[in-house]
Amino acid sequence: MTCRSPYRRDVDEHRVPTIYDVAKACGVAPSTVSRAFSRPGRVNAETAARIRKVAEEIGYRANPLARALPTGKTSLLALVVSDVTNPFYFEIIRGAELAANAADYTLLVADVYESAAVERKALERALPLVEGVVLGTSRMSDSAIRVMAQQRPTVVLNRVLTGIPSVITDNARGTRRAMEHLVDLEHRSIGYVAGPEASWADGMRWRAMRDAAEALDVRVQRFGPVAPTLVGGTGVAPVVADSAVTAVVAYNDLVAIGLMRGLAAVGVRVPRDVSVVGFDNIFGAELCSPALTTVAAPLAALGRYAVQTLLAGMASRTPPQVRPALLPAELVIRESTARRARRRRSVAAS
Repeated sequence: MTCRSPYRRDVDEHRVPTIYDVAKACGVAPSTVSRAFSRPGRVNAETAARIRKVAEEIGYRANPLARALPTGKTSLLALVVSDVTNPFYFEIIRGAELAANAADYTLLVADVYESAAVERKALERALPLVEGVVLGTSRMSDSAIRVMAQQRPTVVLNRVLTGIPSVITDNARGTRRAMEHLVDLEHRSIGYVAGPEASWADGMRWRAMRDAAEALDVRVQRFGPVAPTLVGGTGVAPVVADSAVTAVVAYNDLVAIGLMRGLAAVGVRVPRDVSVVGFDNIFGAELCSPALTTVAAPLAALGRYAVQTLLAGMASRTPPQVRPALLPAELVIRESTARRARRRRSVAAS
């Protein structure tokens, strides 16, 4: 087989060369050119070599994803997050991206707006393209996650599912440290502002609070659930203000910051009247006023370790390690907690 002179002048210099240009220059069908790049074993070796030479001379670049799809080796991973605008995910994404890049993979991030339905649709679109998936605080049911994990290697963040690798922070220890800190400050009635009902971490924190309250002989009261946002925290503030609690642990830092704003709006001072503790130690937790006391999660490490676990499972011929990887949490004490006032200032008095 002979190719006509495949010079760039045979192709309009103002457009990108296509597979059809290569086929025309070589006198073969476009499908032959496609096979030469995606399945070279199905094309005569001499023909494939000439096609690649022509493609290089005219500047044609095969779509690497199209070439990879038949083999499943796309070098793409998916990270699904429930709300990309939540600073909680900033460092998780950064850590995951660094780990993926180090292994010559590209990370696709899908934002699913705190919706299990949106999450399912996003995964339906992503699964044909990616080699593996990291689910960050998934809102899907356990059964839905298991069905998805049968299609692609999967690692779950901040959730434990039997048979699926997961990476979590030590919610129980972090919650216990927050409770011990508040009890040390003489608080005896402590509230918890709950997050989404579909959140596994929310259930773990509330159980840990009740266990700690029993061990420390203090009372706990649950508020919510609320959206895991500033607005969610602000909205629950009047209810907290009307209660007898003198300290509150919030589902996350955004809820805690929103709660502090809402309490200030109804005349309740933080921490003089009510102490507030958040979760996650997001960017901005130390910049609000007062600076937020929070249970710090190793966010970048969560993302990095999740991707490393996923890649290790993909490379192994043996079943993945399914015991949850437990990363430490620590209490960061700032300005939003203080010793309980002898008399709490009431909303009515303000």
